[in-house]
Amino acid sequence: MRGHRAAAPRAPRVRAGSAAIGAFVVLAAMVPAAASAAVTQEVDTALPYVCAFPSGELPATVRIAATFPDRARAGEAFSPSGVTTAVELPAEAVADLTATGAATARAATRLGVGVAQGAAGATATWRGGAAPVALPGSGPLTLTSGGDVPSVTGRGEGDLTFSAGALALDLELGAADGSAAGPGSLTVDCSLAEDAPREGLLATVPVGPEAAEPGGAPPSPGPPSGPPSGPPSGPRDEPEDRQGDRAPEVAESVPGGTAADRDAPPCRYDDAHPSTSASLNAYVTGYTNVRKLKGASLLPLSCVLIEQGPTDIEFFPDFTGGRLSQHSEGTLRHQGRPRTPPFEATFLTFGFTPTKATMVLEQTGPMTMDAAGETSFVTLFTRLETRVRVPLVLRVTALEVNGTPLEVGPDCRTEGPLRSPEPEPGKHPGDHLVLSGSSTHQPPDQPVGYLLSSGGPLTGEATIPAFTGCGAGGEDLDRLLTASVSGPGNHVRQIQGQTCAVQVYNENECTEDLQPRDIPVPER
Repeated sequence: MRGHRAAAPRAPRVRAGSAAIGAFVVLAAMVPAAASAAVTQEVDTALPYVCAFPSGELPATVRIAATFPDRARAGEAFSPSGVTTAVELPAEAVADLTATGAATARAATRLGVGVAQGAAGATATWRGGAAPVALPGSGPLTLTSGGDVPSVTGRGEGDLTFSAGALALDLELGAADGSAAGPGSLTVDCSLAEDAPREGLLATVPVGPEAAEPGGAPPSPGPPSGPPSGPPSGPRDEPEDRQGDRAPEVAESVPGGTAADRDAPPCRYDDAHPSTSASLNAYVTGYTNVRKLKGASLLPLSCVLIEQGPTDIEFFPDFTGGRLSQHSEGTLRHQGRPRTPPFEATFLTFGFTPTKATMVLEQTGPMTMDAAGETSFVTLFTRLETRVRVPLVLRVTALEVNGTPLEVGPDCRTEGPLRSPEPEPGKHPGDHLVLSGSSTHQPPDQPVGYLLSSGGPLTGEATIPAFTGCGAGGEDLDRLLTASVSGPGNHVRQIQGQTCAVQVYNENECTEDLQPRDIPVPER
């Protein structure tokens, strides 16, 4: 027996607390309510770190600021607010960056935060983003990033501690003329110095039933409002570190940064591409490896417009659950065309020749997003797999080899779309990129992984075809680009941000002019 969510006329989709591909109440509780607190504690902690720069390990100071609740209740989620991570780099580290020819740096941070309660613990990732800053000619530099962080739920009474751990500093380097500098991007890995005080402790939040009513009588005895202290029914991913049934629960990571400052390309529907009741828009970004060049290229922050399809459910014979499926379609959008903004990458061709290319990914056919999985009406556990398929041709619009510009002409491109191994070639013929993501959901927790509506990571592998049409004035550059770039085994990791449902305004997801508020941070 099959059910179809669109069998009747579609009602407005109020999405503030709903899942992308849910069935009835099974996927309804996407976002747990934040814990209320009458009193908060302000944290501003400076910790010594050691960071691995190209010239070697160098000391750095990392200052972490955040606001935590003074107390919390077991089973009730809360998120630290006002989180900023300031990395104070010494002059030697700044010299490493300027040596690449960089004049500016855009920082994104990924801070591992250990969350422990008693002997049990889990790890949260605090991500932050920032606008580009100018590099000084000499002396130190402070890079400050900020953004929302995952919520945390204490699963029993007792102190909940937050401790800073490993830090990854992703740097996008720019030259004075606005082009990419040096390697284009650089990831600096940092770890707590041996003399860090109290193992990086940031804050302690007491958890107990009395926290819900500070200053008043404790709540009456009764069943807890949060999740049970024992393991939930059905399959479930354990926290990464000290696993156990009392481990604090960390929600799915929240993409760092917001679009409030609009340091992002426009992403909106217009008269040429009007929205419908199922329209979503979102930002995407990421990295792709170029295996032959032993480097990675930053994929630019791009806009994608999505038409979300209805959810089908095929009930199990005993009606204890069902199989879910959803088909949606999307298109890249930049200046009215189905493509990404131009982006630059610099590599050492053949291992020794610096080569800088300006490129565009152009969508040449439909982008499809297909999700499938199963849900239980008994345990409410849901697992979904999503595959995004899109034909993308790589165009080169400018090329510079060892500082000398080479004319590539107006039609320099790959012979066909980037192609991935296709798990269902009979159903999806032709060359296209395939990116995959998965998610699990066990209410009342937030889903973990990728969902169309809330975003997350998508990964895949691509073969870059041979180039054609490259060169001008009788100079043929096809073989140069093919020999240095084309080939298989290029890993792709894309991060999609939270979508904006344009027909149902939600100020947490959309700007006033109905653009996505969240700007995702690229991850390797």
